[in-house]
Amino acid sequence: MKKTILTVLIILLLTGCTFIEKDNLVDTDPQINSDKLTPQKRLDISNHKLTKLPNYVLQETALEELNISNNQIAGALPAEIKNLKNLKILNMSNNLMTDIPAEIGQLQNLVSLNLANNLFTGLPLELGNLKNLQTLIISGNNYSEKDLNIIKNQLPSTVHIQK
Repeated sequence: MKKTILTVLIILLLTGCTFIEKDNLVDTDPQINSDKLTPQKRLDISNHKLTKLPNYVLQETALEELNISNNQIAGALPAEIKNLKNLKILNMSNNLMTDIPAEIGQLQNLVSLNLANNLFTGLPLELGNLKNLQTLIISGNNYSEKDLNIIKNQLPSTVHIQK
């Protein structure tokens, strides 16, 4: 039985077939066909030299954790980020982003938001709408303390803010 399985595996590999784990079914090509993705709760596309968020990500509404850190994403996330209503953890650190869409304030399930080491000069006041937030990391940005104070006054007092 073991020899048969091994033989089948060798034949499959020699004919060009590959095995892909469900959790690794992520293509960094922004043109990926979204029906190739299975519903998943975690998506880690960090360290892929992406310059923009792939479109398929915004269709993954079951996501609870999204890691897009350590890329070269510039500008801002699309406003459609608001579609990821189940998101609990969002790590967008170490990119070249200059703006945060106000729609991020609609992600009511967020408990952790990492914005560290980008090029943000301001913070949207809508961050104050994140009533379940526990951790906000904003270090390595040139944000306005005035904006941060307004946001802090709207957030639960238990939120840990790393500046």
